[in-house]
Amino acid sequence: MIVSWITLKTTAMRWEAELMQQVLASHDIPARVISLGVGSYMGVGGPAKLQVPSEHLWTALLLLSPVDEEPEEAQ
Repeated sequence: MIVSWITLKTTAMRWEAELMQQVLASHDIPARVISLGVGSYMGVGGPAKLQVPSEHLWTALLLLSPVDEEPEEAQ
């Protein structure tokens, strides 16, 4: 079976992509991090992209999306 990987997010720092990969792994969603260039000198890594299989795209997007907060009531 051929798996089609979709880029979910591109980050400036590799650690961001790795953190999102860990969140997805905790929900049993496979993900991979692809480096996009030479790492920086400070040890934080260079740009990277996070990919998920196409069948997990929408679930991954929901898990990594910002939480919508309810507007506070005026008092």
